[in-house]
Amino acid sequence: MNQQKLALYDGDAFDVRFVFKNEARQLCAAYTTPLGSLFAADCMDVLPLLRDRVFDCVFADPPFNLGKEYGGNSNDSLRDDEYVAWCRRWIAECVRVLKPGGAIFLYNLPKWNTILGAYLSQELGLDFKHWVAIELSAGMPIPGRLYPSHYSLLYYTKGKGKTFHRIRTPIERCRHCGGEIRDYGGHRDAMNPSGVTLKDVWRDIPPVRHWKFKSKSRRANALSTKILDRVVEMATDPFDLVLDPFGGSGTTYVVCEYKRRRWVGTEIDFADEIIERLEYDTVRPHENDDYVER
Repeated sequence: MNQQKLALYDGDAFDVRFVFKNEARQLCAAYTTPLGSLFAADCMDVLPLLRDRVFDCVFADPPFNLGKEYGGNSNDSLRDDEYVAWCRRWIAECVRVLKPGGAIFLYNLPKWNTILGAYLSQELGLDFKHWVAIELSAGMPIPGRLYPSHYSLLYYTKGKGKTFHRIRTPIERCRHCGGEIRDYGGHRDAMNPSGVTLKDVWRDIPPVRHWKFKSKSRRANALSTKILDRVVEMATDPFDLVLDPFGGSGTTYVVCEYKRRRWVGTEIDFADEIIERLEYDTVRPHENDDYVER
């Protein structure tokens, strides 16, 4: 297969030094594009070195503490209290580096986000915007409990949010006959032609199973680009600065490249796989028919 560089924005290399405190400006990135920089490091080795109030948006998808094997530098089997304490440390740093009015998104299991959401609200003083339920399509029943069917995406802002763009989704149609599923109480003619306002329950996020949507070098779960499309479009403007401290498969950084947002990221185990994804456009984004109002 012919490989082509992603190269979506033609400009000078991103100068990441401005986000660091003076004493840390010599820290070397593992990879840099005209829009962003990736550090092959533990996020807690980098976050404390960042200046206060420099990022417009933070997206974090940490390990869920489910005992999964990632790379040799990760421990996904902490005691519950250790995991929460670790999350509180990196969250506090992320809030510190977030601009007033900036947005922070935390993607995790409901079990953890109930605790972390309380921390954001009650101790860090952030403003709650939404608990977005992202429907699971491949969960397993758990004895003595309801069937788990969603991940949680917390959405908070640091004071009054400075950026919010309404997203509209296409009116749902039957995949068999093509007809519209709902009549909207007889008010269909009054509907916005661009679609319905995005709800806080997302049932249209495809799983990332096929290899064309994720790196073959990293077998762990990957996020759909559709989640990051919405986060980035909803809460940022072009050339805003986005921080993702858990790079994983690099989805956030790729979406930022497509959407022309500047970005800074860290990844403790799979920086090489992210660099490959950024270098060569071989991992495809999911189709997205959202309409963004501006």
